[in-house]
Amino acid sequence: MHNELFSIGPITIYGYGLMIGIGIFAAYLNTERLARKYGLDPEPVINILIVGVGFGIVGAKLLYYITILDEIIKNPRLLLDFANGFVVYGGVIAGIISAAIYCKRKGLPFLRYLDCAAPSIALAQGFGRIGCFLAGCCYGVPMKSPISITFTDSAYAPNHVPLFPSQLVSSAFDFLHFGVLCLLLRRNKKPGKIGAFYLVFYSIGRFIIEFFRGDLERGSVGTLSTSQFISVFVAIAGIALALWLGRKEKADKQEQKD
Repeated sequence: MHNELFSIGPITIYGYGLMIGIGIFAAYLNTERLARKYGLDPEPVINILIVGVGFGIVGAKLLYYITILDEIIKNPRLLLDFANGFVVYGGVIAGIISAAIYCKRKGLPFLRYLDCAAPSIALAQGFGRIGCFLAGCCYGVPMKSPISITFTDSAYAPNHVPLFPSQLVSSAFDFLHFGVLCLLLRRNKKPGKIGAFYLVFYSIGRFIIEFFRGDLERGSVGTLSTSQFISVFVAIAGIALALWLGRKEKADKQEQKD
């Protein structure tokens, strides 16, 4: 639970940044591996990753700004704080859209690459949540239980208060999510289904874990947190994509019979 892990001269290695870096690298290696395994050209993976991660960071930051818009109006200097404050959903949505646009412009089969990238996104998120735990951000609600954690030197979470370990639970869900998507990918025959499953599974998990989050500055829409509100629409989009792909698959089979 210490974000400053060690220093090399004037350079300090932070746990949050290190875990994000490990997650991105692991996602790249896994996506490239899956691309090779399922007959895709692995060379575009690095460019798709750069585009997705780059625009994902921008999207995560923009959505964070939206959640604190009232505070920004009062204090515009908050816009200059680039290092802190990101909303994962903004990154996921912007990353997927930007990757889709890139693939279309390059004539690449986006849905097939998405199926290989979806498990890797979950893998990267698993490492990222460990980074959140080390930094103390995205902390849980106060809770006295055998699984509670207590921060003593966090710049974000309340110190010396037993909290629900929302970061570690989220990380465990992300790693489980990664494993499930990899298993489903083995049986998948229709491009895009794994991407659809990712959207649905992640949205459900995120909606539930939000009830146990204690960092209220994330914003809200009515009785739902901002992320819960977005989760509803992302889940609907994932279900709609899965249904559309299913119907398209049946139609293709019918055409082959005819």
